[in-house]
Amino acid sequence: MSQPEVSIPGSPVVPNMVDGDHVIQFSCHKGISCWNACCSNIDISLTPYDIIRMKKRLGISSTEFLKEYTVPHEMEKDGIAGVKFRPVDNGTACRFMKPEGCGVYEDRPTACRYYPIALLSMRKQDEYTDTESYALVKEDHCKGHEVNRRLTIADYRKEQGVEEYDELARGWRQLILKKKSAGPAVGAPSLKSRQLFFMACYDVDTFHDFVDSEAFGKLFKLSADEKAMLMADDVELMQFAFRFLKQVLFGENTIALDEAAAKARVDKWRARQMEIEREAAERLANAEEGMYENTDECIEDEGSCSRD
Repeated sequence: MSQPEVSIPGSPVVPNMVDGDHVIQFSCHKGISCWNACCSNIDISLTPYDIIRMKKRLGISSTEFLKEYTVPHEMEKDGIAGVKFRPVDNGTACRFMKPEGCGVYEDRPTACRYYPIALLSMRKQDEYTDTESYALVKEDHCKGHEVNRRLTIADYRKEQGVEEYDELARGWRQLILKKKSAGPAVGAPSLKSRQLFFMACYDVDTFHDFVDSEAFGKLFKLSADEKAMLMADDVELMQFAFRFLKQVLFGENTIALDEAAAKARVDKWRARQMEIEREAAERLANAEEGMYENTDECIEDEGSCSRD
């Protein structure tokens, strides 16, 4: 079922939300006149699973991949961060583009697999699950829409191998939708929360070390088998990261805590909050004392004290 189209001048997205049964006409193949055109001017956002596939393909750590091949971007002002592909130096082309096509085709990102379809994930504030719709992307340079090849969006997704990518990114999308749908009720996340989100979602190798640390083990109760599985499998660790973030950012407790360690952390936090409040009260008292001292000086020497 589709919804009425609404014109958005200059946008390549045809804003007609449809489901997987919608039939499109499209083909991209070597020899078409626009070959590689879409890869010459990229704006590609990456999912956590995209990063795992790419860093394994290149034989480097996620930390190295993020530094060398990506740039962070704000999904919303003062909100959680996303990650985009870094284009070639002083240009806009994808660094993996070759004359014969994509140099990492088997491990290409979700956005590349979907093109020319846009995935739209939405969740209302009073709903617990997100819904998926699709929209068509039509850019002037793309001649693939002129090829007489018709298939449903569901068949196209299966053909492009995007179903696995979507399933493994579902927890990440839910985190983003949860923050956006909560809006002012949650407020802007702190710098520490933003850093934690970035590390847990995108830098799986650093998150691996974090989960393997003594401090984490003292607070969170993981069985030996579960921890061994997480330490051996990046995808399982990524899924665990989504659970972890839901717990620490939104209070959805699915990971058991050591009660004594948790209480000690809460007590330490409360003590720190009391210390901050005490220091603030002292600063205020000192400021007021200084103000009254200046007032007394003015009273004693009105001639030399001017007030605007």
